[in-house]
Amino acid sequence: MAAQAKAAEKPKANGKSHGASDWTRDDEISAYRSMLTIRRFEEKAGQLYGMGLIGGFCHLYIGQEAVVIGMQMAIEEGDQVITGYRDHGHMLACGMDPKGVMAELTGRKGGYSKGKGGSMHMFSTEKNFYGGHGIVGAQCSLGTGIGFANRYRENGRVCLTYFGDGAANQGQVYESFNMAQLWKLPVVYVIENNKYAMGTAVHRSSAQTDFSKRGASFEIPGEKVDGMDVRAVRAAGKRAVEYARSGKGPYILDMETYRYRGHSMSDPAKYRSKDEVQKVRTEHDPIEQVRARILEQKILSEDEIKKIDGEVRNLVNEAADFATHDAEPDVSELVTDVLR
Repeated sequence: MAAQAKAAEKPKANGKSHGASDWTRDDEISAYRSMLTIRRFEEKAGQLYGMGLIGGFCHLYIGQEAVVIGMQMAIEEGDQVITGYRDHGHMLACGMDPKGVMAELTGRKGGYSKGKGGSMHMFSTEKNFYGGHGIVGAQCSLGTGIGFANRYRENGRVCLTYFGDGAANQGQVYESFNMAQLWKLPVVYVIENNKYAMGTAVHRSSAQTDFSKRGASFEIPGEKVDGMDVRAVRAAGKRAVEYARSGKGPYILDMETYRYRGHSMSDPAKYRSKDEVQKVRTEHDPIEQVRARILEQKILSEDEIKKIDGEVRNLVNEAADFATHDAEPDVSELVTDVLR
């Protein structure tokens, strides 16, 4: 029992809970640019969807940018990422080309899945991104499998497995928890708790709303994190990744975040008030927090900030232009990449 208790110990926080102690000038600029790229990309995707240029489902990541950018800053080259269907931000964070991501959304041959996967189904093994997945909770089992492969190969890699507060109630999640802890797999489960599982508030759908405790019966440690503060995310991410990489097994991070748009583009989000959304935007926006620090600490001037904003808009506009002018897949693609 002593050995089990030791394995379940939580790593110690490094002083300041928001993780600012080792946060540098370059970190601020990098986080700002990366999060702003995701924000502008998603806003453009929303526009293209409204114009009928993106079909099917489209789940935007606006508001949650600090989670994936903070976690990406906490991992090493070669570590893997897998997530659900709200996945555009994860792809961009992993370094996937915005043109290829946007082209996939518009169903063009230059997309990451040749225009056949759309918003919910694309991947890049080159960038160690193992997909967005449309089946709720499916990525949890798959991410655990990637963790098993890492342990089997003894390659020192860690798999970040993202899922939401809604998926956290799926049975396969707990089967995965059990296996991961039993075999001490290097997996960090990142629960993006945006408060609403589709349109149902967390307190109405979950008996235990502190998702950091969801692994308690398996002796998996976890912690609750301010998922709107990129510094806090990176600090918690580093602790969790180090724990998993050291051979102690899986770790759970309950990232308390918020999405500004509906569950998908077809969701009017009438289950919450405009005041609630505006309060988060005004007081706790992840990008504005970084922007304010950059200006307050005189890391960059207002003009230099505007220059970054312009560069990001140009990048996103180029991606949209490519995605709306690239050719559609040849009809022969209907029978390729199909398991028989």
